[in-house]
Amino acid sequence: MIGTSGGKADLLTRLSRIEGQVRGIARMVEGDKYCIDVLTQVSAASRALQSVALGLLDDHMSHCLVEAARTGGAEQDAKLKEASDAISRLVRS
Repeated sequence: MIGTSGGKADLLTRLSRIEGQVRGIARMVEGDKYCIDVLTQVSAASRALQSVALGLLDDHMSHCLVEAARTGGAEQDAKLKEASDAISRLVRS
C-alpha cells in the first residue's frame, strides 16, 4: 500500500517526469551529445529517483512502521527489519 503524503497521483506524476528525463538522456546519447552534459542529466535523474525513494521510505515509516509499532510483536519486528533493509539499500546505491 502506498501511503504517500502527496498521494498516489503525485507519485505517478513525479515518476512520469523522471521517465521523461531518462528518455531525454537516451536521445542525448543517440545524438552524441557532450559526455558531461549527459552525465549532468544522469545525475539529475538519479537525484529525482532518490527523492522519490526517500519520500516513500518516510511515508512507510510514518504509516506502516508506526502501525506495526502499535501492534507490537512479530509484526513490529518484521516491519522494522524491512525498513532497516530498505535504508541499507538506499545508502549503498
